[in-house]
Amino acid sequence: MGGGGQEIHSDPFSFPVRVYWEDTDAGGVVYHAQYLAFMERARSEWMRGLGLGQDLLRSRDDLVFVVRAMTTDFRAPARLDDQLQVSVRLLECRGASLVLVQRVERDGALLVEASVRIAALRASSFRPCPIPPALAASLALLVETA
Repeated sequence: MGGGGQEIHSDPFSFPVRVYWEDTDAGGVVYHAQYLAFMERARSEWMRGLGLGQDLLRSRDDLVFVVRAMTTDFRAPARLDDQLQVSVRLLECRGASLVLVQRVERDGALLVEASVRIAALRASSFRPCPIPPALAASLALLVETA
């Protein structure tokens, strides 16, 4: 991948998350901002699973991916001690951005869904930049249809 010749596989990605006290309000319901943290962890693990850890991208390609925009639909609450699955699907890979869909589910029931636009930035300047061609080509193989 990205010069290393590593293959990227398009298996569906899902990351398990357990709900702890620190994730909830006084009623034991997950605080809305915690879903963003759960989704960030899942995106990071998805990238790491592709062989694209954030440290590697920063040191090798002077590249970081950051959230530029997010639309979130909260459908049902998660509660203390729930076991959740947070999924990541790549819908678009453009010159300098990605669009992902993320879902938070409990026992197959959808709790939260988000559309996430990710921007590519130079790590050294935090200015927008194109995704390196080899990386973009590899990520394009993962694009799914909605």
